[in-house]
Amino acid sequence: MKKPILFIFIILCNQFLVSQTNKIPEKITQKGFAKVDFLSIKMPQAEIPNEPNMGFSGIHYNIILNKNFYAGLGIYGSVSGRRGGFFTLGVNAGYKKYIADKLYFDTGFHFGGGGGAGAKDGGGAFILPHVNLGYDFKYFSLNTGWSYINFFDKGLIKGNQLNVALEIPLDYNYASNKNTESSFSFEDLNNSSWKQETSKTSFMLHLNNLKVQSDANATTGDILKGKTIRLAGFELANYFNENWFAFLKVDGAYSGIRAGYMDVLLGAGYQFSFNKNRTNILAKFGFGAGGGGGVDSEGGFLLYPDVSVEQKLFDDVFISVNKGYLLTPSQYFSTSTYGIGLKYYVEKNGTFSENNKFENGRFKGIEIIIKQDWYFDAMRMTEPTQDMHQISLQTNLFLNKSLFLAGQTSFANFGNAGAYGEGLVGLGFKTNHSFINNTTFFTQILAGAAGGGNISTGEGFIIKPSAGADYQLNKTLSLRGSVGYVKAKGGSLSSPFVNFGIKYNFSFLNMK
Repeated sequence: MKKPILFIFIILCNQFLVSQTNKIPEKITQKGFAKVDFLSIKMPQAEIPNEPNMGFSGIHYNIILNKNFYAGLGIYGSVSGRRGGFFTLGVNAGYKKYIADKLYFDTGFHFGGGGGAGAKDGGGAFILPHVNLGYDFKYFSLNTGWSYINFFDKGLIKGNQLNVALEIPLDYNYASNKNTESSFSFEDLNNSSWKQETSKTSFMLHLNNLKVQSDANATTGDILKGKTIRLAGFELANYFNENWFAFLKVDGAYSGIRAGYMDVLLGAGYQFSFNKNRTNILAKFGFGAGGGGGVDSEGGFLLYPDVSVEQKLFDDVFISVNKGYLLTPSQYFSTSTYGIGLKYYVEKNGTFSENNKFENGRFKGIEIIIKQDWYFDAMRMTEPTQDMHQISLQTNLFLNKSLFLAGQTSFANFGNAGAYGEGLVGLGFKTNHSFINNTTFFTQILAGAAGGGNISTGEGFIIKPSAGADYQLNKTLSLRGSVGYVKAKGGSLSSPFVNFGIKYNFSFLNMK
């Protein structure tokens, strides 16, 4: 009699453990907001009359930490004046307090690095505090006030100015990163807090080409007309419905001209699908900032009309070809663009959509890392060799529990190389938690475009392998450190490096 009772008890315990293992992860909502701001910066006196102010515009995303405090990331670029190709990357922190029903007070601080276009940016490190008053219109808010900028590492750009900003609430849902690669049936997910309409997102790695059509020569005197500037980069798109979407596109030059060209574009588009959703035609229009590498893009403001055709390869992966134009409004700098890309679509954080039927869902891991790189003896083209430091942002998308796809952008902030920047992609591998508590190890290899700041990168192609470790602080935050080596093809940059930073990780639900 005892044996059957023991057998039943074991089966019941096993069933209990299985049910616990298969528990649907908790859906967590993170409050946040996107921000676009603009300030007009007085440039240091270098000629008579002095050059016009530089129009400096930023794109930011901040998460709300509690009732009043927020933190996030931002990238700035020149959009008017004479410094097209001037870019920066940095971190934000701030305090927002409502002083009336719709009126609020906002003070914050931005620290970053970057520069370019021959500006007096020194090492590239800068601070940008602000004090603003804003009004909340429910679906968006506007604010304006005082700000101060200072490129304090031997740079000459500094001063007070008015700033204006548009903010849009932009929350997102997520689950703990420990649920990465957990899979659940549609029925189970549809009976949980994840029962809501999916949000469609796409991520594309691409190679793009700019065929220069205008007569404007490079700032070095080289003839650009007829040359092809070869770019590598990525594009992230988020869909409002099945057809309309917004996108962010970032590219950097790796061949065709002197290293240093970059563009950052924001826009919207419409997607038409046919052939049972296996073929897509996309019409897009974007605008943003670009320049560097000797390209004279005037103030840096660019327009980008484009048409793409996509064909499904397998699952949610498409191959894309595109044809369009990238030009300044005056057409002083004008190019014909064409390229090819590999795009991945996800239907995330929901269980149903208008035109899709799903069978199951899997949680996919995301890591966002902000870090500080230290390059030892970074070779210059003409200046004396010295160490260089840069602020770096990396995003990892996990293909399974260990293998991840990585994208990284970086800008110099110390070491007399303020115009230097990188845009890299690659693959990496991460271990499970090791015998050392809360510690994981990883290795990765990145490659892509880099240049500017007198750093010797040839036409801009670099390769950057590294290995390191993460130490988990809580469910979403870890400390990170790594060592590696960076090598330029066609240039003299060949340096070991170390970096330290912090990692934010979570997972999202991807329906199939």
